[in-house]
Amino acid sequence: MKKHFICSLLVISNGVLAQDNVTQTSDVQDDIERIEVKRLWQPYRGNVPLIDTPQAVDRINADTIKNEGITHFMDALDFSPSIVRQNNSGGMFDSFAVRGFSGDENNPTGTLVNGFNSRGYTGNRNTANIETIEVMKGPGSALYGQGEPGGTVNIITKKPQFEEQGYIQGTLGSYDKKQIEFDHTKGLTDDVAYRINGFYEDSDTYRDSVDIESLNLSPSILWNISGVTSLSYEMEVVEQSKALDRGVYVLDNDFDSVDSADFYGDTRDGAHKVKALGHQLLLNHQLNNHWSLLAGLAYRDSSFKGLSSDTELSAGRQLIYTDPDLLSRQRRERDYQAEDLSARFEVSGDIELGGVKNNLLIGLDYYNFQLDTDYRVWRTAWGSGDSTYAIDPNNPDYTMEQPETSPTTVTSEEQTGLGLYAQDLIELTDKAKLLVGFRVDYFEQDILDKLANESQDQDQTEVSSRFGFVYELADNINVYTSYAEGFRPNSGLDSDRNAFEPEQTDSFEVGLKWQNVADRFSGSLALFDASKTNMLTAEPNTGLSATLGEVESQGVELQLTTLLTSDTSLDIAYAYTDARTAKDLVDNDWGVPIPKGARLINVAEHVGHVSLRHYTDIMGKEAYFGATVNYVGDRLGETTDPDYILPSYTLVNLSAAVDITSRVSVMLDVNNVFDEEYFESSYHKLWTMPGEPINFSASVKYQF
Repeated sequence: MKKHFICSLLVISNGVLAQDNVTQTSDVQDDIERIEVKRLWQPYRGNVPLIDTPQAVDRINADTIKNEGITHFMDALDFSPSIVRQNNSGGMFDSFAVRGFSGDENNPTGTLVNGFNSRGYTGNRNTANIETIEVMKGPGSALYGQGEPGGTVNIITKKPQFEEQGYIQGTLGSYDKKQIEFDHTKGLTDDVAYRINGFYEDSDTYRDSVDIESLNLSPSILWNISGVTSLSYEMEVVEQSKALDRGVYVLDNDFDSVDSADFYGDTRDGAHKVKALGHQLLLNHQLNNHWSLLAGLAYRDSSFKGLSSDTELSAGRQLIYTDPDLLSRQRRERDYQAEDLSARFEVSGDIELGGVKNNLLIGLDYYNFQLDTDYRVWRTAWGSGDSTYAIDPNNPDYTMEQPETSPTTVTSEEQTGLGLYAQDLIELTDKAKLLVGFRVDYFEQDILDKLANESQDQDQTEVSSRFGFVYELADNINVYTSYAEGFRPNSGLDSDRNAFEPEQTDSFEVGLKWQNVADRFSGSLALFDASKTNMLTAEPNTGLSATLGEVESQGVELQLTTLLTSDTSLDIAYAYTDARTAKDLVDNDWGVPIPKGARLINVAEHVGHVSLRHYTDIMGKEAYFGATVNYVGDRLGETTDPDYILPSYTLVNLSAAVDITSRVSVMLDVNNVFDEEYFESSYHKLWTMPGEPINFSASVKYQF
């Protein structure tokens, strides 16, 4: 296990310096690890190492995920202090903000998977197929396109290996947690290798009447056509079944009166279903010693469907404010279908002009995204005092007649985008580098409102620029500054049935990065200032989205990793984020003024963690022990109520693993050791999600 630890550190360091996804093999001879690395270029990367880019990057690797016993993507993101959790539509998808900026609350937060935008519905992503999560903070949308000014999250998946390896792992835990995970890869020939991994979960949760069944399969194949050309294919299969859960209600800011298990939906609604089938095809070709070509194609078909009974948010329809035994509810029905096609072609390399080396990246990308939305609602008349579908929250009755829903939003939307991007990292001297880049986006959007039989369309051409400067203070210590503009279309219609204007962003940052200093220290320090116009937020009263207007965020981030000894590492990370509205505005749904300087929902000013990891021997068996302390500061819990503040919290998580034999290991993880009551996120004081009480999981892993 210790050898794996040292090996993984070397691979991570090489990955940061070479910034490629790598295919690796290792042999042990006289206790020396030999690592062979073969380059497989990542999209939007070119030949520039991450250490030389004017951008801070958090890398959460597979070893961290494994050692911490993490099986869900959102839990892994807790290791980046720049990220905070957002409202996630009743727990049905992953939603987060980077440096205070999130996308549309009514849709999953956008991520890249191997450089491809992952639009549509993913459910709650697991970590079985994740090799590395890169949180590429700051201004990168001028290159990637459609990114948030706070940063872009890129998931790099596990790749086929030619040396056979694999494992199967079973996990049991609190709340009848049952999971199985497997992975197997080998070379079929000298030139072709395959990999298949998967994850299945059938578990209850700490929430009453909420369980989850999830299946994920990820087969892939790699063909080294020649010494300079490779072709890879990856498939993604997702099926998730889970009740939509809005959390608990909090009255008069009395968080102590809340039972984290209480569920106010209706068990007869059954589960919401998320399904997805995705494909990625990627061609890497080395044109010569200086230039490479990358071409890729991705297609993804996904759906999100189900019924839910949600706590009514409108004060004029909600009885709980006057009668503690009656909680008014809405009934909602969703049937959303999404198709996403993406293509990319890019060349990268270096050329010397006028005695100056230029590292060039030039690319063209295209996407076509289609979204069909069928959203139906039943709710009581405003001010009627109707208790037809109200329940006693302390003694819920699931025998009452369920009302029929009526169509509220039935739309068919198509987005088409074409982007041209280029950047040049100019090596002015041995120590100074200048980055210049731009992106041109042409965007078309057509939305058909099927209820009104009216259509809207818009098209726009947007030019985004990117500038940066990097200076090497010493070996592997760089100072940098950067500025970038961005552009992202918004999906859907507002409550007046009008299409949204696209988001416009700009961001600036200055920072310091260091890598393997004295073979012991790595990390980064960054100060940033960013803003966004036409940001969307959720309208609690309608269930639709609305434009929040212009928002801005400033802050500072610190990340430090150090080897205390050859067996012990320490990670320290902290982020201060001041994210607020930049102008006065009025919430159209509630008619409530939101003043300039109002906090953004679910964004904590202070977030940080400390992680200690130690490798040792127990009775001749290699073992691992880890401890992590996570802190999240207080957060605004409702956009229209500045007095509703979610309290801060501190969680302590412990993990341990022992290699019983060379092939069998056991792992134990205990989360929220001190059983702290806390709240993860909120949409409204009546839709607030409590955190999970103390819980454990135990796993047995067999490697072959």
